[in-house]
Amino acid sequence: MKKILKPLISVIAIGALSLSLNIDENVLANNIANTCEYDSASKVNPDYSTMNCLLTETALSYDVPPEIVKAIAEGESGNWRHFDSNGEAIVTADNGIGIMQITNQAGYNQDRLKSDILYNIQAGVEILDAMFKRKDLPSINGGERDVLEHWYFAIMAYNGTKPVNSPIFQATGERNATAYQERILRIIEKLGLIDLTELPFSSEHFQYDSNSTENIKFSTMNYDFSLPLTKSKHFFERNQKVSATNNPTFRSRPTTGSDTSISTLSKGEIVTITGPFVYDEVSTKKNHFVWYPVKRSDGTEGYVASSYLTDSASTPTPTPTPTPTPPVDYSAYAKKFADFRIDWWTDDMIWAIDKGLIQGDRTVWNSKTKKAETHLKPNSQLTEYHFLTIFFRYAEKDELANVKPTSSWSRSGIYNMAKKYEMPVLANESSKASRAKAEIGIKRGKLAQLMASYHYGETVSEETAIQFFIDNGLTTMTSSVEYKPDQILTRAHISAFIQRYESFLSKQK
Repeated sequence: MKKILKPLISVIAIGALSLSLNIDENVLANNIANTCEYDSASKVNPDYSTMNCLLTETALSYDVPPEIVKAIAEGESGNWRHFDSNGEAIVTADNGIGIMQITNQAGYNQDRLKSDILYNIQAGVEILDAMFKRKDLPSINGGERDVLEHWYFAIMAYNGTKPVNSPIFQATGERNATAYQERILRIIEKLGLIDLTELPFSSEHFQYDSNSTENIKFSTMNYDFSLPLTKSKHFFERNQKVSATNNPTFRSRPTTGSDTSISTLSKGEIVTITGPFVYDEVSTKKNHFVWYPVKRSDGTEGYVASSYLTDSASTPTPTPTPTPTPPVDYSAYAKKFADFRIDWWTDDMIWAIDKGLIQGDRTVWNSKTKKAETHLKPNSQLTEYHFLTIFFRYAEKDELANVKPTSSWSRSGIYNMAKKYEMPVLANESSKASRAKAEIGIKRGKLAQLMASYHYGETVSEETAIQFFIDNGLTTMTSSVEYKPDQILTRAHISAFIQRYESFLSKQK
């Protein structure tokens, strides 16, 4: 399978900080298509590795950080989709076209925006680049193009400098987590595996009428933040010394999986870049990062995800001396939940409670006290609907908060989400019997299939999903038989599975 590709940026001579080159757009697009081995005439969505390549190479050709372009494509299209199942470009109600959701932009061929993914991506990157160059938007520090946080206001403007996107709620002074640019930056953190610095804005810097559609007025046009900001991870060069930002896995091939793990780099360990980055060799893995071939001081060579590398010349953030962890105080949980006890599931469920994934059943009647109590019910069976609710609270919290039923079936909203993420649920609203499946206990095999399908962005078999759990530490079992796929899931088990999934994501390099 392809995907170990030499990036176009290493083929075309491009300045590090400026790209005012007179390159014919069609020639550029053809070069990118050839580099990514993509058939421009295709009317289907490319696999994830190819799409990563198309987005990355186009971003680099305009000297735009690829992390930002990939996150915008994710936020605009959801799962990097341009075409629907009929091979038609996805067009939203407000006429947003395709993967970059190009809306009412003069100067672009509307038919080509629909038929040509590369043209659509190129248009989106050009628009974003134009936003960065605007003089009527605030700048940050020196405005270096390779610093991700410096693109804050350009990302805002891509969606619009309207009151809804104010970084701060004027009335309360609170952070506006639902602002477009904030959501895009969170995508970079979640899927690009990069920790970004939250910029300390103040409400008085953004003047607007919340009842008006007029643009925000910016009272400060330049910010000078003395903060550790984040450079793009796509500009490392051959023979450059870089350091590990945490303890990433050092791999034999550019992909994740237990069979590719060689060892673990130490935080701060210096390694040498030995060549241009490459894309994941497994086309079904949706990574927002790329892989760099590196050499350790002992001469060992392998691959590390770009997310976990930084310029070794950068001043590292001092690591504080760890303080002893005090014993866990369970008293607050014992007071809140009448059936709380110390068991194998205790810490897993506390984690889920603290994350807001599990809330407890407040309606359990105590016949002795004549009062309703709140119970955790760790051994209660979990239905498919309740699993989806808990999982989306973890994986798609913001989207879940805004989901609404689309029919008389109250579960339709959350099942529409499952369909969007290619999760092969059992229930649907076609009949009473089909709807009833939402309330039946979910089996452990089906749980694995739903989670793995969400992770890969496409439906996978139950057998593949269970192997995914085994390979990546989501289960302690070592075979499908041991995993007990036909056993009904409990509330305690879902807490453990989601926590292990989060641990797995944090270790993805």
